[in-house]
Amino acid sequence: MTQTELYVPKGGSTNAQYVVDIDPKRAGWTHSSLRIVELAPGGTHTFTSGDSEWIVLPLEGGCTVHVGDEEFQLLGRESVFAGVSDFAYVPRDAQASIASGAGGRFALAGAKCERRLPARYGPAPEVPVEERGSGTQLRHVRNFASADAFDCDKLIAVEVVTPGGNWSSYPPHKHDEHRPGVEAELEEIYYFEIDGPNGFGYQRVSPSREGGSDVLAEVRSGDAVLVPDGWHGPSIAQPGHDMYYLNVMAGPGETREWRICFHPDHTEGYR
Repeated sequence: MTQTELYVPKGGSTNAQYVVDIDPKRAGWTHSSLRIVELAPGGTHTFTSGDSEWIVLPLEGGCTVHVGDEEFQLLGRESVFAGVSDFAYVPRDAQASIASGAGGRFALAGAKCERRLPARYGPAPEVPVEERGSGTQLRHVRNFASADAFDCDKLIAVEVVTPGGNWSSYPPHKHDEHRPGVEAELEEIYYFEIDGPNGFGYQRVSPSREGGSDVLAEVRSGDAVLVPDGWHGPSIAQPGHDMYYLNVMAGPGETREWRICFHPDHTEGYR
């Protein structure tokens, strides 16, 4: 796919309900979705989950999530750079709503799925956080819905904060083939926010096969990049401006797992 198809700039949504609205049809794939909704003080948003499971993740502010007769109070956070957030899981075939007294911005990370799991609350203190890499390759990974941290049917989602001047999503890696025990086929969305005014970063996706995905995008807050296939990385943060991205992944595999293959030309010197 081309850069025009893979890079989704802020404000590119054609759905007035969302500032970002990436569904399988928009992305040209089958499983992964991402919506970002902004609510004014006292605002509400209602949605039907359909054939997908969803996680409501506060990016800025707190909210109340109703799923059927259940209610989840999300404390949220001041910004994505302030730390981890609590979240709510919305199963498929459900009616849900988000209400925020003070207003805020909320991500809906979704994946088409088969099983209908219970609606649940994910406490912030239980989110595993790891440091990955070292030196100028150091980044902080918040595994709130990684394959081994929170039970979903298909959805995998994590947050990454890269300190200003550092590289992450490195070495370049891919997960576009089904190779049992080696690599899992997963569609992926990167959604970005940059700390501080006028900040930016760069995202690279390079082909892993003839005619594969190829993009080098300058990204700013509110932008997204689609990764249907190909080597992705590095993600590069501007010096002085930390970079956040939310990764949303799902695929056709019977087992929900994150298995990746590193680019053989770029593993030497990785720390």
